Amino acid sequence: MSKTLRGRLLAALFTGGIAAAAAAPASGETLSDAVALAYETNPTLQAQRATQRAIDEEYVQARTGWRPTLQLQAVGTYDKLAIPHAAQNFLTQSAESNAGSLALTFTQPIWTGGRTAANVSAAQADILQGRENVRRVESQVLVSVIQGYMDVLRDEEGLKIRQEDLVVLQKQLDESRARFDVGEITRTDVAESEARLAAAKALLQTAQAQLAISRANYASVVGQNPGDLAPEPSLAYLLPSDPDQAFMVAEQYSPQLRAQEFAEQGSRARVAAARANRLPNLSVQGTLRFSNGPLDPFRQNLYQRDEQVNAVLTVPLFTGGLTSSQIRQAIERNNADRISIETQRRGVLQAISQTWNQLIAARANIASDTEQVRAAEIAAEGTREELSVGLRTTIDVLNADVELRNAQLSLVAARHDEYVAAATLLAAMGRLEAKDLIPSVPRYDPRSNYRRLRITWGWVPWEEPIGIVDRYVTFPPIPQAKPLPQEKPIPPGLQPPPSAAAAAAPKR
Repeated sequence: MSKTLRGRLLAALFTGGIAAAAAAPASGETLSDAVALAYETNPTLQAQRATQRAIDEEYVQARTGWRPTLQLQAVGTYDKLAIPHAAQNFLTQSAESNAGSLALTFTQPIWTGGRTAANVSAAQADILQGRENVRRVESQVLVSVIQGYMDVLRDEEGLKIRQEDLVVLQKQLDESRARFDVGEITRTDVAESEARLAAAKALLQTAQAQLAISRANYASVVGQNPGDLAPEPSLAYLLPSDPDQAFMVAEQYSPQLRAQEFAEQGSRARVAAARANRLPNLSVQGTLRFSNGPLDPFRQNLYQRDEQVNAVLTVPLFTGGLTSSQIRQAIERNNADRISIETQRRGVLQAISQTWNQLIAARANIASDTEQVRAAEIAAEGTREELSVGLRTTIDVLNADVELRNAQLSLVAARHDEYVAAATLLAAMGRLEAKDLIPSVPRYDPRSNYRRLRITWGWVPWEEPIGIVDRYVTFPPIPQAKPLPQEKPIPPGLQPPPSAAAAAAPKR
């Protein structure tokens, strides 16, 4: 779909309001479909993946410290010398000359004192941290998809309730007017029915506007207007049995916590890089130079040829305190990253505690609201019957109707809140991912780009042994970034709920 066409669709949704809901396609759309589309096209997620590919390049750039460099330098010189004379009528003598030189220099690092090894370790830690950030953004996007999906379902159900309420109140007003005409009730009863009907019309307009807003939010996250949304599938196969299990999973797989742990590994490697600035480095340099020949006229046999091979050992002796300051700075940054691990851990545990209690509260509300709806339906029906025999007034019927509609709306909201709280809990645990929700959809692998860059333009076969020497011929050895295990996919993925007919059919 082109950007222009998609923009028109979104513009139509934003400006069309409830008309967009009426024009929605009749084909069924499941939460699995919405998640799959957002996973492939959501711009926030796509941008984070591109950012991760940019971070992968840090690994290549760090390894260039073990690779050779080749430089070509060409110099052309023109010289004109004018010499004035005091005699001979102040005549001036002049001389002109030109010269050229060409130098080709090849430099190969042999040992960098661990600097390059530390930079490579830091780059690897940054890459691992970036992958966790991709997981974090993926979870955030999927939570937004689920939130948008459930918002549309809630507001569609709320709109139906408001429409039904409007029909009931209109019927009640017609009955009140008929009874007023025969003198059974007063004008006050009719006015009360008219007031409730007017309020119901206002609430219906509000419900229509809220549904349009939710549809716009859905389209902005998923990438297309919502169609005929199917009921939400169960997330029970992913949910923990108790808070302790949720805490345990989050300790191992939370992307926020793991990203901070990799950040600490990266800053620890940068401490080693700062300390390596005190150590010498060794390189081999070869130079081929042609010089001192004229450019005009060019004569090849007049150029001098010079070939040199040098072993260069550079030992830092005094830097004015710069190296010591950089080491202290790197150590304190590593201290901050290490302390921030505990900050992230507490934040994750707090998020799990909050969402777990929200989930429990929503489940309790569902049970209470279900009972309230049942009782309110009986009360509303009984009040209408009692009105017909003169035991109730019009205001009693109207109040019973309000209580029923409020109970129905509360039940719809509780179901919405329970599902969103479950999704938010899974995101805090690090378990709301495409591999668990849509296992049949091909997944984006951030490691593929890294593997492709492992051997690319500029790679030379001898950089591997040079890297081993550079990493381990130091004291202490340069630390390496350590990947953390990934949780295996949990089947079966999002499954549509069974239809009413299938649920009622006898099992064989």
